Amino acid sequence: MHNRFIIAGGGTGGHIFPAIAIANALKNRVPTAEILFIGALGKMEMEKVPQAGYEIKGLDIAGFNRSSLLKNISLPWKLIKSFIQVRTIFAQFKPTAVIGVGGYSTFPVLRYAQSKGIPTFIHEANSFAGKSNILLGKKATKIFVASEGMERFFPKENLLVSGNPVRASIENNYLTRKDALAHFNLDESKTTILAVGGSLGAASINNALMAHLDELQNNDLQLIWQTGKTNANLFQKAAANYKNVWVGEFITQMEYGYAAADIVISRAGAMAVTELCVLGKAAVLVPFPFAAEDHQTANAMQLVNNGAAILVKDAEAKEQLVATVIQLANNPMEQENRKGQIRKMALRNAADFVANQILESLS
Repeated sequence: MHNRFIIAGGGTGGHIFPAIAIANALKNRVPTAEILFIGALGKMEMEKVPQAGYEIKGLDIAGFNRSSLLKNISLPWKLIKSFIQVRTIFAQFKPTAVIGVGGYSTFPVLRYAQSKGIPTFIHEANSFAGKSNILLGKKATKIFVASEGMERFFPKENLLVSGNPVRASIENNYLTRKDALAHFNLDESKTTILAVGGSLGAASINNALMAHLDELQNNDLQLIWQTGKTNANLFQKAAANYKNVWVGEFITQMEYGYAAADIVISRAGAMAVTELCVLGKAAVLVPFPFAAEDHQTANAMQLVNNGAAILVKDAEAKEQLVATVIQLANNPMEQENRKGQIRKMALRNAADFVANQILESLS
C-alpha cells in the first residue's frame, strides 16, 4: 500500500516541532512514504518545515481574533476559501491518512478528510484540549495525548497516551555541562539559570530578571537569558555590564542552553514542559495567563501537583520570580528531588509510538 500522509497544523514551535518529529518517525519506518505539510500562510511553519526538508502548502487562514471583532468579519470567507484550497490539495496529493497537530490549518484539513472518509489522527499536546480538536476528535481514528485524564475531551476508545514528540537534537543530547557553559563563556563552578520565554519573549519573565540582576550576582548565580524579539535591545543593555549573564534574543542550539542549566525559568507551553520532563530539569514555570483556555496553567499544574516544578503567577513574577529561583538555587536537595519527580513524568520516544500506531491502524 502506498503511504501518503498530510500533516496539518502549526502556528507555534509547540505544534511544528512535534509535527516534524512525527514526519521523521514515519519516514524512518516507511522510507517510501510521501509527506506533505499544510500550514497557515505567514506563520512560522512556512519557514521551519522546508528547513526540515519537507514540502508545505499554506492556507489563507487566520485564527479567530479574540481582541478585535472587526478583524473576524473576514473569517467566514477565509474559512470557505481555505476549504476550497484544501479540496484542491487533496485532489492532487490523494492522501491515505491525515494527521493534525493543532493550530489554524488543522481544522479545515481534518474536517475535509473526515467528510471524505480518509482516516484522521490528532495529536493534542496540551493537558487542556483546544475547541477544534475536541470537535475533530469525535470522528478521528486515533487521538494521541500528552497526559492521562483526557477522557473528558475525547472518546475514550480512541484515546492513546503518547507523550509529546521532542526534537531529536534535545532528546539525544550528549553535551556535557562543561562544554555547554564554555559555549556561553560562563563559569562551570557557578549554579546556572536558563531563562526562556518563547520566540517572541515573555515580558513578565524579562522584566522580573531586569529588575533583579543585582540579586542574582550577589548570590553568585549565572544567567543564560533568551529574551526573545520584543524589546531585546533594552534587556541586552541592562545586562551588558554583568559578567555572570549571557544575554541574547534567541538561542539557536537550545541543547546547549539546557545542558548548561541547573535551573530553568520557562513559560508552560506543552513543548517546553515536555522538554523539561525528558531532560529532568529543576524548573520554575511562569504560565502565560492569556493562552487559549488558560492551558499553560493546566500544563504547569500537572507538574506542580506531582512536586515536579514550582509555579510563579505571571502577575506576581516581578516580586517573586527571582526570589523563588534564589531559594531553589540555595537548596541542592530540593533541586535533586524536583529533578527526580519531573523525570518520572517524561514519556520518551513519543514520535515513534505515534508513527507505529498510525501505520498499524492503516494496515
